[in-house]
Amino acid sequence: MRIKCTSCKNKNNNSENEFNFVRIGKYYRTSDSSYVQRYRCKNCLKCFSSATFQACYRQNKRHKNEALRKLLYSGVSQRQAARLLCLARKTVVRKFIFLGIQAQEVLRKSNLLFPPCKVIEFDDMETFEHTKCKPLSITLAVEYKSRRILGFEVSQMSVKSTLAQIALKKYGPRKDLRFFGRRKLFRTIKPLIDPRAIIKSDQNPHYPKDVMRDFPRASHEKFKGRKACVVGQGELKKIGYDPLFSLNHTCAMFRAHVSRLFRRTWCTTKKSERLSYHLAIYAVYHNQSLKKAA
Repeated sequence: MRIKCTSCKNKNNNSENEFNFVRIGKYYRTSDSSYVQRYRCKNCLKCFSSATFQACYRQNKRHKNEALRKLLYSGVSQRQAARLLCLARKTVVRKFIFLGIQAQEVLRKSNLLFPPCKVIEFDDMETFEHTKCKPLSITLAVEYKSRRILGFEVSQMSVKSTLAQIALKKYGPRKDLRFFGRRKLFRTIKPLIDPRAIIKSDQNPHYPKDVMRDFPRASHEKFKGRKACVVGQGELKKIGYDPLFSLNHTCAMFRAHVSRLFRRTWCTTKKSERLSYHLAIYAVYHNQSLKKAA
């Protein structure tokens, strides 16, 4: 670990300032039953510890983080998690944000370790924030067969169907930002995809332009969306199989493990960025599970 004084910014990484820091004992941290090394900088005489450089620095009850993470990707709501872990609801919210930001970074870095994808599938799934009058779109991209989640993007979308008039009257006009969401997602996952990859999707009329813009050398295969009599069972579709099974199965897994995506639930998203955090927490678990199964 590279030691850097938080006050004078000296680094203990070469022989010239090798003795700029001295150890001054340890202290016992009761939250995780561990001893933490303490240091003193010889230049400014300020004290710090090895915990200063950890991501969860100054975080109380850090030993609850892993248990909370497991609950969040297991379909448990934040309020229920607070009851199960004997934590205050505000504490769970703070930890949820911390775990979500951490998961987004882990997902990005872990995907860079794999070779470029030859075949991917992408599509949009819909949910809402606060009320069905405020719909959201989740653009999701997965690797074909392996079902590894490459990335996702949450975007605001306009209201459809019979709720359009009610939403317009109560909340005013709502912009459709799905185009920008797809554009941002494609630019994010571009380093993960082979330039001549095969990209599969349904026959949404907006998709060909988006694919051509960011992946001009890729092949875009489009399939007509077909409903099954039982969700997730491709063999019950009229054509006998699901051509976008990897994607649709992953979407179903999101619905089954993220509480705010349940079809009939009290849990709803209040802020779109919090939905992104929750999706990232599950996505990391999903990809790690695939790696263990392999």
